Amino acid sequence: MRLTAWETDRLLIFSAAELARRHRAAGLRLNHPEAVALIADAMLEAARAGGSMADVEAAGRSAVAPGDVMDDVSDLLDEVRVEVLMGDGTRLVALVDPLGTEAADRDGPGSVTPGPGRPAPARDHRERRAITVRSTSFRAIRVSSHYPFERVNVRLEFDRTAAAGFRLDLPAGAFERWEPGESKTVTLVRYGGTRGAADHASDGAPNRASGGDG
Repeated sequence: MRLTAWETDRLLIFSAAELARRHRAAGLRLNHPEAVALIADAMLEAARAGGSMADVEAAGRSAVAPGDVMDDVSDLLDEVRVEVLMGDGTRLVALVDPLGTEAADRDGPGSVTPGPGRPAPARDHRERRAITVRSTSFRAIRVSSHYPFERVNVRLEFDRTAAAGFRLDLPAGAFERWEPGESKTVTLVRYGGTRGAADHASDGAPNRASGGDG
C-alpha cells in the first residue's frame, strides 16, 4: 500500500482518536492530545462524508464535551486547526474555543496575574468602529485578524475609506468568515504603534493578497 503524506497523517489522527475513544469509554478523562485527536477526527470524517464547512465545524464542536477532559485542558485547548479535504479542494478549518468554555476572567495555565501592589494591565483605549461588510463572492472569504482591512478581497463590499488604518478586533491568528452573499457587521480596531495607521492608510488601492476566496 502506498500512502501520501496526507493519508499517513490521517491514519495517525485516527489511531490517536481511537485511543482517546477507548479511554473515554473506560471512564478516563481526556488529556490535551486526546481531545485534539477526537476533534480533528470528527472534522475529517464530516468532510469525508461530503459535509459543508458548517457541518465540519459542528462535528468538531460536538466531538468533546467540557466534562470529558482533565482539569485545565479546556484552558489549554483554545483552538484546533485542521486541513480537511472537501469536494472543491483542501480547506483549513479553525475552531476557536472548541469546548465552548472560554471565560475572560478565569485563571488558567499561562495566565498573568499582577502581584501585590502592582497595577493591573492597562485597558486598551484604541479607537474602534463597527462596519457592515457584504460578500459578493461565489466562494467563502476569510480575513485574518491583523490584515489591513481596507486592503482585503475586493469582493467584500464596505466603506474602505472608513476602514483605513483599522483591522479586525480579533485575537492574533483568529479570522472572520463570510459565506457567499453573506452580510455581517464586524468591529474594527485602529492599529497600535506610531506608524500603523498612517502606513496602512497610504498603501494604495485594495488588493487580494489576503482574505481571498477559498
